[in-house]
Formats: sequence, structure tokens, C-alpha cells
Amino acid sequence: MTQVVNATGIDDPVNRAILAVSEDRISGFLRDPFAAIARQSGIDAATVRQRIGGMLRSGTIRRVRQTLLATNLARGALVAWEVPAEKLNEAFDTLFDRDPFSGHVVIRSTDSLVAGSKYRLWTTLKVPQGYSLAKHAEVMRTRIGAASVKLMPAKRLFALGVGHVRRHGLEVGSKSDELAEVTNTDITELSDLEWQVLLALKREFTAEEITPEPWAARAVEAGVSLEEFLRVGDELNRRGVIGRFSTFLEHVKPLADGQRVTRFNALFHWAVPPGREIESGRQVGRFHVLTHAYWREGGPEFENVNIMAVAHGTDKDLLLAHKRAIDQHLELSGIPVSYTNVFWGGRSQIKPSEIWPPAYREWCVQNGIDPQAMRE
Repeated sequence: MTQVVNATGIDDPVNRAILAVSEDRISGFLRDPFAAIARQSGIDAATVRQRIGGMLRSGTIRRVRQTLLATNLARGALVAWEVPAEKLNEAFDTLFDRDPFSGHVVIRSTDSLVAGSKYRLWTTLKVPQGYSLAKHAEVMRTRIGAASVKLMPAKRLFALGVGHVRRHGLEVGSKSDELAEVTNTDITELSDLEWQVLLALKREFTAEEITPEPWAARAVEAGVSLEEFLRVGDELNRRGVIGRFSTFLEHVKPLADGQRVTRFNALFHWAVPPGREIESGRQVGRFHVLTHAYWREGGPEFENVNIMAVAHGTDKDLLLAHKRAIDQHLELSGIPVSYTNVFWGGRSQIKPSEIWPPAYREWCVQNGIDPQAMRE
């Protein structure tokens, strides 16, 4: 009797080989990203398309899309909200369901009462070019009944790549031989044609769109020829606003088959001496366990933290061991740390933030807000 293989689960060896590449190893804009996944994974392209489509239909994969370096397309910040305990879940729902510009929404906690513990609700926020982060945050602060809100824009990026599957079994302290690259957060202005292509390019793929010519229908959607679409995509890539072509798994919630890719989401904080943020970030960003690492200013509310990083895992003690390895490396590198802490993620939801300026104007009108009053 032939054994039936679950061709949509993350334990299937073919799927693991594909996901180890497709989560965060396909950089930039490519004419056929599925062929690139095939080359790097060693799995033929037809099987790659079939398996990704199957995992998307089954819910193993949450979304497939071309990511953007949105920090270069819209003003953004990590936002901490001080919300009364009795309003916490309602505020979470409001920010996730009714604010298209809030992306990640997470309820966090600390193992002990420390600086910033009163900030339980955390989000990422991006506001399209020309509009004010601070004004938008104040509107939403009033709506959710937050006592205060803290905006922490990224000044530099040092690591950005999810890759949960390839991090399974990662040795504690595993790091790159090279310092992390530094990515700036300067805003890039786009032409109408570039926005037109970008809007079609960034939309999530359905399983039916996973084909050998994945951009053909998107070119029609954008109202341009396929060659023009590809030309503009290449130009956007050259201008540094294209991220990775990625398949996304659930971070915390169970997959369709009940498995969990991760259980714990840790936000690490370090306060290093002013003037040494880039040096410190390049050291921290070397560690393979991290999905994100940034220079952000936490201010006095967070003991003047200025380096932040995120790691995911299925074992809390193991994540803490990874952090200790980073702490020790900073010490050995001669970088003093005056304060460090971990904020653990609990309830969480993730969606891409809207970054198109006309969408912001429309949202303002729908919510009885004068768009001009929200400009920077």
C-alpha cells in the first residue's frame, strides 16, 4: 500500500527545502521568482509552483507577495501604546481592523516590572508620503483610549529577513563572519507610472497566479505591456524600494494542520552609548536568529534604548540563550550596554500597511477627517 504524503505540511522534506529559500532568500525584483526559488532549493520549478500553490490553498502559507522596502516609501515607526488593561483587546481590534496603516499589531509583556512595562500594545505604523505620523497616531490614540503613545522611527536597518524554517535547529550564537549591512530610511519619491506598477506588483498572489509568467496579469492590471512592467520593476529595484519575493508562514498562530512554526516572539532592547548606534547595530545584525534589527530611539520611557531586534522561536529558554550570546558578543566587542530587556509577544496579527497617498486621503474622508489637516 502506498504511503500518503502530506504535500502541504512544513515537515515534508520538499516543502522544507522550498520554504528555507522562499521565506526570505529571494532578493529584489525578478521576472520569474519561482524559478529562482527552484535554482536555490534544488527543486524543479514546476514542483516549486505546485507546492507553494498547495501550501497557500491549505493555509500553511499565509501569503505570497513581492515585499517592498516600505521604510523608503512611507514614513514609518514602531509604536508603543499605553492602553488600560480593560481596553487592550478592543484597542488591538481597532488598530488591526480599522487602521489600514497599522501593520503588525502585538500585545507584549515583560518578565518583570521594568521601564516601559506599561506599554502593552505595540504596532508598526506607516503613513504615506506627505502625511504626518504624529497626527495619525494622535487620532488613533484618541480612538482607542490610550493614555499615551510613543513613536520610534527607524534611523537605520541592520537585519530584515524572516526565514523561520531555515532557523530551526540554529546553533546558539550563530552569526555571520561579516558585519551587517546598513540600510538607510531616506524616502524615495515615485512617478505616477511607478506607483501604478508598484500597486499591481505588491498585491498578494492567489494560488492560481503562481505560474511561469507571474507578472503578465499584473501588467494588464497596471495598464502597461509586460515588458514595460518588467522595466519599471527593474528600475524600482535599482532605486532600492523593492524588498524580497517571499512566502509568509504564521508567526505564532497554528497552521492549518495544527503545527506551529514559532511560539515566542521576542523584542530585544539594548541601550548603547550615543554615537555608537551604527557600530552596535552592525554587530547585533550579524546574528542569524534575528529577523529584524534596527536603530530606534526609545527615549526615557524605555531607559534610552537605541538598538532593537526581533527573534522568533519555539523555545523561550533557547531564545534567551541566543540573546545572552549577543550580549556577550557586544561585551567582547567593547560596546558597553547600560540597559537591556526583552518584551515578549502574545496576541498578534500581521497585515501589510497601506502606503499609497490617495488611499490615505480616501481613509480620511471616510472617517470625517480633513486630509489637509493630516499633512506634515
